[in-house]
Amino acid sequence: MRFWESYWVKIPWWSVKKISKIIWIASLGLVLIAVIGFFVYMNSLPTLSTWHTTMLKNEYTTKSNVKTFKEYLALEDKLFKELDSQIYDKVRKSEQNRINRYTKDSLSDPKRWTQNWNKSFELPVNDPKAGIVLLHGMSDSPYSLLSQAKYLHKKGVWVVALRMPGHGTVPTGLTNLKWQDMAAVVKLGIEHLKEKIGSNPIHIMGYSTGAAMALNYTLEALETDSALTLPTSLILFSPAIGVSKIAPLAVWQSRIGYIFNLPSLEWNSLSPEFDPFKYGSFAVNAGDQVYRLSNQVQKQFDQYEHYPSKKKFPPVLGFASIVDNTVSIPAVIEKLFKRLPKGDHSLVLFDINHHFSSNNLVKQGVSHHLQTLRDTAIKDNYDFELITNKTSNNGSLQQITNHKLVKSLPYHWPKGLYSLSHLALPISSYDPLYGNEDAPKSPGIHLGHSAIYGETGILQIPAPSILRLRWNPFHTYTKERVLVFLGLGE
Repeated sequence: MRFWESYWVKIPWWSVKKISKIIWIASLGLVLIAVIGFFVYMNSLPTLSTWHTTMLKNEYTTKSNVKTFKEYLALEDKLFKELDSQIYDKVRKSEQNRINRYTKDSLSDPKRWTQNWNKSFELPVNDPKAGIVLLHGMSDSPYSLLSQAKYLHKKGVWVVALRMPGHGTVPTGLTNLKWQDMAAVVKLGIEHLKEKIGSNPIHIMGYSTGAAMALNYTLEALETDSALTLPTSLILFSPAIGVSKIAPLAVWQSRIGYIFNLPSLEWNSLSPEFDPFKYGSFAVNAGDQVYRLSNQVQKQFDQYEHYPSKKKFPPVLGFASIVDNTVSIPAVIEKLFKRLPKGDHSLVLFDINHHFSSNNLVKQGVSHHLQTLRDTAIKDNYDFELITNKTSNNGSLQQITNHKLVKSLPYHWPKGLYSLSHLALPISSYDPLYGNEDAPKSPGIHLGHSAIYGETGILQIPAPSILRLRWNPFHTYTKERVLVFLGLGE
């Protein structure tokens, strides 16, 4: 008897054929179901609009013949003229409406504002005390840090707010953006600011992805042989340090779309463009670039730890909401603040409102996660500050530093708010676009206080966009912290 016959059960030939036929039919059925499901999914996607398909040629990349910030601004002017001719003048009538930013004279048209805050801007001062470069987040524009720019400028700070490549124009700018393009513009901005203010301190303020860009620049400036200007300090709002674990796989959706000429697959979301200074639609590539940038920052931290002769890491002041649906707060703690060398660093974390009338609506799993964050193990390299009303009898906020009550604060949560959000941290409640009902009148649309009741599926603006908080009720507190941190406080 042959060896294999003593260990294998003999199966009749007709049974093998029958099983093979069943497997083949089942496989064919699965493929057919997958194909049908794919086409159903594709047909469910919104139709691409002009601003999802038109690529602007005058956008900056590292291959552009631009060597100075002045040249970058000149190219930016060409870009916005191209935006007018290729988008605003060519938007189909069926795409136009009163709250579409690409419809001329609509409530969301950026030109309704006295200045188009989608563009880079500069606020110079005589005899500056310091200079600061402002870096906005992915899909945003310089407007997102306008509240910060105004009060810093009044305190004698020369402000340079940069428009990152791919932003402020059309969402298609995010489909082929590279984080290296943004990093190159940061260098141009800081070089320009140094020329303007001389030996005065230079600070960087970054929001979301802009915070990661600030860290990327700083860690490069800390390299042993680097000739870059090392910032005096960093101020970070909702820093984008960690992303979803499935982020590395998401980019394949975009690649499949490119290979099979299915442009809809290049987008994570296709939403109405009702915000004059922030994209509603989000490209898959944009998320991939944030993922690559966050990885780059971690590699830079690894390298910095092994430099034989280290330059001193500048002080870092960070602000974040304990609940953030855009970035990972545990990553902000573990991959940023716990990795900083010992210094004058602080993370200010805003807790949820524990005196919210419907606080029992918070998911049990979320409550457990938040308690874990409140109990963060402290390290001696930075201060962990929790701004909370959890143990307050009258609902007033308290500052708890390294798990010890420091002082009560003269702030209360406004009625009806249960938490801050990723979007809210840098925005004043008096911002005319994003602020509350007491904000100055907006020249166009007002998005900060538009929660209304009715039936679903009726409004042009998605319900989550209406309900997500866009302004910080504690902006005065963060402002005071920033000014003290910069040595400009009263």
